Amino acid sequence: MLLGMGAITEDATEDTGHSWASTRAWVEQTLSAGERIERVDRLRGGWTSRMRRLDVTGPDGARSLVLRSFVKPFFVRHAEGLLTREAEILRLLAPTDVPAATLVAVDATARHCDHPSLLMTRLPGTVRLHDENADTRADELARLLVRIHRLPVPAPQRPRVYQAWASPDRVTPPAATRRPELWRRAADVIRREPPPYEGRFLHRDFHPGNVLFTGPDDAPRISGVVDWVETSWGPADLDVAHCSTALALLHGAQAGMDFGDRYTTAGGTLAPDAPTHLYWRLLDTLGYGDAEKVAVPWRDLGRADLTPEALVGRLEDYLDALFTRYG
Repeated sequence: MLLGMGAITEDATEDTGHSWASTRAWVEQTLSAGERIERVDRLRGGWTSRMRRLDVTGPDGARSLVLRSFVKPFFVRHAEGLLTREAEILRLLAPTDVPAATLVAVDATARHCDHPSLLMTRLPGTVRLHDENADTRADELARLLVRIHRLPVPAPQRPRVYQAWASPDRVTPPAATRRPELWRRAADVIRREPPPYEGRFLHRDFHPGNVLFTGPDDAPRISGVVDWVETSWGPADLDVAHCSTALALLHGAQAGMDFGDRYTTAGGTLAPDAPTHLYWRLLDTLGYGDAEKVAVPWRDLGRADLTPEALVGRLEDYLDALFTRYG
């Protein structure tokens, strides 16, 4: 799930393709006295959600909000759990130094809205997916991920235990694979009980598409982290694995391999033995068998070079590198 940096302007009273009259009325009820919606922009980069930026004006000046609405049938069915979790996590993060949006309102069951929706403040910055200065941004990602994992979360407020996004019996090599044996070998590695781990607070979908940056490219600063619907409790290795796979797809296998080292250099702790760390890395990477799921919004954000063939090649180069180092 991604909150993109681009925008498509919409008429402030109509969202083509999906009615949102009831949703708009619900949003207006949350606004302060005298405020009104001045402009609506649909944000590019979303895959699971319809994302809109709402520019609001009123007696105290202008501000912008972001509205997430689930419109695809699969996500509508799961919206109550996803949006309720995100609302709870945004409340939990509010007093911390993690740069997350502030919750404004949530209608997880579409009781008032046309579709299940969550309204939050808009964070500054843009998504940056280009290759230039990717190493500098990766260092920033690693430092922030360490901070997220160190958040002290009392047991009653902890999110659900992580869910695996791959299983050995359901691993299917991509149609364009040239190395099917890599996928079979990787499936065998995760054909075991999950290793013991020290639980941490996980974003669970932490990758460059869910992080906003400000500042010049050679000195970027993270201004926001979005998309907290999959937040979980689990091993730090799993969050590192997820970001590593995304970096491998975006910038090549070595970028994915380097991220774990960046994380430990920043003060993070990973599984001390190679087999355990390899398990978590592969459990995540095998969930990317359909890399197109993330590539479509990435291409929408300017990475036209990420063709299906290029993605499969990078993913398999990354699998091979994982086995060389940890297997």
